Amino acid sequence: MTNKGRVVSPLPAGRSHGGGAHGVTRPTGSIANRKSQIANGFTLVEVMVVVVLLSLIVVVLMGVFNSTQTAFRASVTQTDVLEGGRAAMDLMAQDLKTMAPSLGASNGAVNFFAANNPNYSPLVQSLTASPGNMQRTYVLQQFFVLSRVNQSWTGTGYVVVTNSAQGNLYSLYRFSMTTNVSAFNSPAQLYTNFLTVSYTNSPPWSHLIDGVVELRVRAFDDNGGWMTNTLNFAGGQTNKNNNVLFLPPASGETGFYMFSNTLPASVEIEMATFEDRTLQRAGSFGSYQGATNYLAGQNQSGKVHVFRQRISIPNVDPSAYQ
Repeated sequence: MTNKGRVVSPLPAGRSHGGGAHGVTRPTGSIANRKSQIANGFTLVEVMVVVVLLSLIVVVLMGVFNSTQTAFRASVTQTDVLEGGRAAMDLMAQDLKTMAPSLGASNGAVNFFAANNPNYSPLVQSLTASPGNMQRTYVLQQFFVLSRVNQSWTGTGYVVVTNSAQGNLYSLYRFSMTTNVSAFNSPAQLYTNFLTVSYTNSPPWSHLIDGVVELRVRAFDDNGGWMTNTLNFAGGQTNKNNNVLFLPPASGETGFYMFSNTLPASVEIEMATFEDRTLQRAGSFGSYQGATNYLAGQNQSGKVHVFRQRISIPNVDPSAYQ
């Protein structure tokens, strides 16, 4: 380009005349770019605020996740307890339905027996939110049932071992032994073995479930009256025959022996079990007394599941109540 006879060379973009001692030009856009970059970044305060907010969100999510996991584990535990309790109740109900009279065999073998566990102090537990700090007493009984199938006698019994040799608490054991009808003293020997053979995990005993803190067995006559050595609820005398021997009442329950042709018209079973997690914590105390003290606490009353069932006895002889 010419300007009044002089040739002027164009400057490169971003450069200008003068400004330097030797006529060196300076860049015009670099400082502005640096300022714009600094203005578009995050300050330390902003970064810290974001970190705190994210931390709060993570803590809340962890709390929700933990609550969900706790609820899930509780539901699984309750499901296991309910399944185990129902299975044990069904097994006892099936054994009771097969009850049969000895009819004087073995000079009067025991048909049906129930009594409180010997050398055992019932567990007493305070009930949560109950008026006057009410308490519930959990009674443990043992019972024996005689049955007959064709030419075989079968003796079946149930016992709760509060503190087994394996370290388990309140373990429910089942006794089962069969002998031939022609064997000498066969039905009477079954009952004797039930009382004398030690509780192990081998025949004739088998371990069912743990945590059974209550097992009540009540017999009812043909009129639906509770069979005790006193008057029943309807006011009628329940001891109508001579083939029942009642034991002194203990903890609100009456034990009995039934002989000859006498069988109950129905039997009611009540069983209470603790949840597994509560039972494991009780076992961590290292002693039976420490475990029972923990289970007797008021906070543990909601961890008990109660099962109750009344079973009709098909082989009952109405003439035994005449």
